[in-house]
Amino acid sequence: QVQLVESGGGLVQAGGSLRLSCVASGNFVRINGMSWYRQAPGKQRELVARSTSGGSTNYADSVKGRFTISRDNAKNTVYLQMDSLKPEDTAVYYCNAAATVVLLYIREVEYWGQGTQVTVSS
Repeated sequence: QVQLVESGGGLVQAGGSLRLSCVASGNFVRINGMSWYRQAPGKQRELVARSTSGGSTNYADSVKGRFTISRDNAKNTVYLQMDSLKPEDTAVYYCNAAATVVLLYIREVEYWGQGTQVTVSS
């Protein structure tokens, strides 16, 4: 099993910054893609940013130029630097990771963190 623990959420004024962190731990062969999703009240969960194991990144149009995803593979950690925050960025942010694990056989399994609240006041 793999555990993902997020941290760094909080309350910030519009225009401010926050940095989210997500650490993966547990029994796995390797962590492959790592992503951040968010879910605002009454809305579906949406992809915010993704980092592949090869180093490629992609972002939702709504956060391009403001958010930056990065990762430290040695620490199995992914970060989300959020700048120029807007009230519409308010949501619970979830870490997602695809891990290669051994469960009867070697396979890739997707895991989710518990979420961290980000609130941006106007």
